[in-house]
Amino acid sequence: MMRAEGSSLSASPAPATVKARAIKGGLRFWMERVLEECDRASAGFAPDPVHDLRVALRRCRSIADGFIAIDPDPGWKEMKKAGKRVFSRLGELRDVHVMQEWVGKLAPPADPSAIALLQFLAAREMELKQEATLVLNEFDRKQWRRWSIKLPRRTTRLRQGSMIFKHLALERWMYAHDLHRRAMRGRSRIAFHKLRIGIKRFRYIVENFIPEQHAAWGGDLKRVQDLLGEVHDLDVLWATATQIHAFSDEESRRRWQQTIADERNSRIQAYRDKTLGRNSLWHVWRSELPQGRQVASLALARLKLWASLLDPDFGHSLRITRLALQLYDGLVGAPGISDHAAERREILEIAGLLHDVGRSQSERGHHKISYRLIQRLAPPLGWSPENLQLAAIVARYHRGVLPNSRQTIWKAIPWPERRWMLRLIGILRLANAFDADHQRRVRHLMVTSRNGFLSIAADNYSSRSRVAEAVAAERHVLELVYRRPILIRPFKARKKARNSKLETRASLPSRATLA
Repeated sequence: MMRAEGSSLSASPAPATVKARAIKGGLRFWMERVLEECDRASAGFAPDPVHDLRVALRRCRSIADGFIAIDPDPGWKEMKKAGKRVFSRLGELRDVHVMQEWVGKLAPPADPSAIALLQFLAAREMELKQEATLVLNEFDRKQWRRWSIKLPRRTTRLRQGSMIFKHLALERWMYAHDLHRRAMRGRSRIAFHKLRIGIKRFRYIVENFIPEQHAAWGGDLKRVQDLLGEVHDLDVLWATATQIHAFSDEESRRRWQQTIADERNSRIQAYRDKTLGRNSLWHVWRSELPQGRQVASLALARLKLWASLLDPDFGHSLRITRLALQLYDGLVGAPGISDHAAERREILEIAGLLHDVGRSQSERGHHKISYRLIQRLAPPLGWSPENLQLAAIVARYHRGVLPNSRQTIWKAIPWPERRWMLRLIGILRLANAFDADHQRRVRHLMVTSRNGFLSIAADNYSSRSRVAEAVAAERHVLELVYRRPILIRPFKARKKARNSKLETRASLPSRATLA
């Protein structure tokens, strides 16, 4: 088999020493390996050193790709971008090496078309080696070393095999499986090329982050990726041969076309045998990834983790979220108020968890920064872009001026949705006021409805505190929304609270684990 991991075209496998080290290596190992392989590759750009350098770069970039989805540190994107130029330029050189191997495999040395192809590839190889020398000279090794110290430390936030990584793998599985269905319907060259890339990205997540599944699936994943990679190799070889008019006559052209088509079709059939029917590998892989309600809970866990890595006082945001959900559930349970929708509660929960992420950049105007950060966030599987956008708007108005029809953000919301959105905003603002001093005093809230007004009881609440001032300033939003006066009071005796039929103790938010 000619395809090897990390190449855009195929070639012989990496040396055994590289594979043995890969078993033990994490991000730091591979980042240091990149620097070592740069020295080896630059001494002539022979096929094996070029391949080994691309394998090391691919490992670093695929790990970065996984963490970009859950860790907001900009170093991941910067490192991935820095490695991309070297990886891509060496990819063109690697493609030439691979085509040279394919020519030797498909035709005898005396074949005129083979000779023409090899002459063209040799000249192209010299050009690409000169370009590769320039790229490696421009590669900032000092910055790469700094990243090799900083970024591996951040990988310790999540252990390998975490359910969050399985959730990320499910995202990649769904994307790749959709490409698989399209390729099986259309069978075009472009469809198989996209499928190869989709499977490759799924494989990298499995390989780097869920070792138990990789131990079971690794061989099959590599096999189907290699099969599709060889299909791509043959497509590129045929395109190159026709582009340079390598064929000496029409008979030679037909012979090459038939040979390449036979090799290509045999690999597509081998892929179909493994991925269609009851024993399809796609079913095997899907069976060990998150199912049902797990998907939504893990989406919440990913958003929660993302916020915790940005918010300088994430404990405060957790408290605000608990209080906000207690208020929401209490208001829904109060007589005369029936406005419950699980989706709206989830929007409030996400807004509470993410409302202070903007403080990672600036305290002043951080609610506006939070909105922009959330808006740019790619929604994890299980969360729609529309609901994440609504959560961003609720977080945007957790402090500062209230929304009005002159603001672009608010004008974009349809009239029927504005009322319940304003309720979520009012609840989050009031919950935030109950922990205005960040002292963790108020932990529980209960809502009652009697005599035409709403009463909110808070433990450890004092009407003479700074918290009381903040609460007084924020409760009017809910008074406007519910059209009732709101009374804030301390908790009364526990026994009396239990006996009251009107009081509703709100449930706490679910605690999705971070690992």
